[in-house]
Amino acid sequence: MTAVAATVEAVVAAGGPHIPPRLAALEERLAALTTGYGDVLARYGGETIAAGGKRLRPLLVFVVAGPDAPAARVLRAAAAVELVHSATLVHDDVLDRASLRRGQPTVVASAGRRVAAATGDLLFSRAFAELADNEHADEVRVLSAASSALAEGELLQRADAWDAGVTVDRYLRRCERKTASLFEAACRLGALEGGVGDPDGLGAFGRAVGLAFQLLDDVLDVSGPAARTGKARGTDLLDGTVTLPLIVARDRDPELARFDLRAIGGPREAETVCERIAATGALEESRRRALRLVEEAKGSLPGLPDAQRRALELVADGVVERYS
Repeated sequence: MTAVAATVEAVVAAGGPHIPPRLAALEERLAALTTGYGDVLARYGGETIAAGGKRLRPLLVFVVAGPDAPAARVLRAAAAVELVHSATLVHDDVLDRASLRRGQPTVVASAGRRVAAATGDLLFSRAFAELADNEHADEVRVLSAASSALAEGELLQRADAWDAGVTVDRYLRRCERKTASLFEAACRLGALEGGVGDPDGLGAFGRAVGLAFQLLDDVLDVSGPAARTGKARGTDLLDGTVTLPLIVARDRDPELARFDLRAIGGPREAETVCERIAATGALEESRRRALRLVEEAKGSLPGLPDAQRRALELVADGVVERYS
């Protein structure tokens, strides 16, 4: 069992008996949401959703909302968050020309850029249609703000590609938008539906957990191995994506500071650069920063019933266990 799967299992167990049926209902709802738009979109939208991860973001919605929140409304909020997440993955694969995701061919690899772009657009549109049925303007504002942040984060990543001058602050800003914003939105939506806990405090928790999640994901890209991460070691380097381990390593190693990422000719050379980065201690420094974020997240939790607090603390701790 992977660390993420173990975390989800522990969170489900701690969250209460209402969580498993809501997760089951989520899968049924997601499967139904791409039908009725033609065979092509139904196929690729359905495959994208079916290949989804551990549903960590909708799980946050369910846990934060608590057992007494209206099941149908919370389900719509959780589905909307997961649909936005899936849409961004499809669009990212188009931009990256990625051939595989989670070991499966991407939509862009299987059907081309036009179908992939349309699939991502469909998933985005279905997310907002789903959430609109809750008739809660604040919820739509939350998801809209997160979607805008996701787009901004992607543009920042494109602008910063291959750039040796990317600062830590700019990197963190990108991560907050590309990853943390949707974790924050999930917690805010759960709080709005559950009415238990301060939405701002829970949003801050989600933002810190999401940021730590991304930092450790970037550590894993350098540390590997491929059997654990599902992608070749140093994939970010090959894409020209500047991450925290590289930024820290460049401050410590003059040769890395002068090194042009465009000179990396393939996976074997990327592995060599990963070894140079690891030798500087940059991975440990990046992990320490992520651990501080996790502790901040747990400390920011507002007053909540014990089961919800415990489940959310497990989410935060599970982010760290992905790296352990």
